[in-house]
Amino acid sequence: MSPPSLIDIHPNLVGMAPVALSYELFPPRSPAAAESLWRTIGELEATDPDYVSVTYGASGSNRNTAVELINRLVQETTLRPLAHLTCVGNSPEELAEIIGELLDVGVRGILALRGDQPKDGGVPPEGSLRYAQDLIELIRRVEQRRSALLCAGKVAVGVAAYPTRHPESPSVAHDVEVLLAKQRSGADFAITQVFFHTEQYADLLTRARRAGVTIPIIPGVMPLTSIRRVTRLGELTGVEPDPALMARLAAADSDTERTRIGVSATVDLANAALDAGAPGLHLYTFNEHTAALDVLDKLALPRPRRNHRRSAGRRQLAS
Repeated sequence: MSPPSLIDIHPNLVGMAPVALSYELFPPRSPAAAESLWRTIGELEATDPDYVSVTYGASGSNRNTAVELINRLVQETTLRPLAHLTCVGNSPEELAEIIGELLDVGVRGILALRGDQPKDGGVPPEGSLRYAQDLIELIRRVEQRRSALLCAGKVAVGVAAYPTRHPESPSVAHDVEVLLAKQRSGADFAITQVFFHTEQYADLLTRARRAGVTIPIIPGVMPLTSIRRVTRLGELTGVEPDPALMARLAAADSDTERTRIGVSATVDLANAALDAGAPGLHLYTFNEHTAALDVLDKLALPRPRRNHRRSAGRRQLAS
């Protein structure tokens, strides 16, 4: 008979895990935007996040500025970058070169995305990758070839998950099957698209776990303080914003009141996701820190204590 597990004997060895905290940034489009972004980066760095994701334009349209931003984050800050990478329209050879470039500047996390289909309705070039799972497998092949350079380390590969039906999907069940296929291809974790109703993350988690998805699924939350931004994001993603929230935002008689309403709604979404078992929280910042920090101020996130960071926390998160 096998000896009892030490974990079973000492259940307190497995306590409540800290909640992962991360932000999304995008490369600046002008010198003024760059100056504003770096002020935001300084403020976000002070909260000691686990990583920051850096977006990548359609078909790599801002590849150079994205890599430049990632390189500066590695060289000049304590932040760990998670590099977005899309595959539609790119050949395996082109993508392998980009992956190698990212690894060379110090990236150890990649968010593998399909990317948008050509807007003109055209067909991607023959031989280009078509799906995120193809990109995941390519990342793993590049990683394997570079295992000696990485000291046999592992690149963390993230993917997208959808709390509501993807605009191009026949059903939410199909979306979960796609997520499961990404897991089988080697994905380590998923970050969700935005959602606007408190039950949507829990519903996704239930569907995914029943289907066999075991990787962590991190809720992506956007501060809901801008009517224009919420409306635009709803159009881009096909996710219907909450009509009641939109009405309250529209009826607000000042920016201060609108911000209060939006932050409160965002906190409700985040808390509902955490209550459902979310392992972390990913904040879509739109390169602005004020609303994101307002949301964090109202959340009690159990966070690890780290003494190795250079920056002093501007805001204290509950530990």
